[in-house]
Amino acid sequence: MEAVTAIKPLIRVAALSGSLRKGSYNTGLLRAAIDLTKESVPGMQIEYIDISPLPLINTDLETNGTYPPVVEAFRQKILEADSILFASPEYNFSVSAPLKNAIDWASRSPNVWADKPAAVISTGGGAGGGRSQYHLRQIGVFLDLHFINKPEFTLNAFQPPKKFDGEGNLVDEASKERLKQVLVSLQAFTLRLAK
Repeated sequence: MEAVTAIKPLIRVAALSGSLRKGSYNTGLLRAAIDLTKESVPGMQIEYIDISPLPLINTDLETNGTYPPVVEAFRQKILEADSILFASPEYNFSVSAPLKNAIDWASRSPNVWADKPAAVISTGGGAGGGRSQYHLRQIGVFLDLHFINKPEFTLNAFQPPKKFDGEGNLVDEASKERLKQVLVSLQAFTLRLAK
């Protein structure tokens, strides 16, 4: 008798980096997450959503209940996603301006973040972006985003051993394994909330 394995439904994840820098380590974390889902997290598909084209939030740009086309396209990507993965660098103990701008555009009526499972990862110096994560979680409360609690993922990018290569790609195997655990947790949480 053949063993029957349960096939998990495909979970579509929208991934946003709060850093616009070309060699961003936070964006590198998202590239690593995309690779990990292809290699070892079946049933999950991550799409990187570039937030750099979004204009600064300005309600004067809203006309007749619609938003600029680039904003409408961004909002649609968030709406279609089953869950969200944020890579949040820390700027002055908080989230970056580009990420906050994207959050604000998608929160305009109707709030397309509402009831989405989410996870946050970050890297940088010192605490590895941990304070930005706590602030993002506070913002998520108002937006009805549901963050996984564990595992947390912060990474000091400058502490040995080497974490990233010259292009900002994650090369540390231990960090990749920790990142994989975040993805597995987000997948399980997303499936649980979907019931």
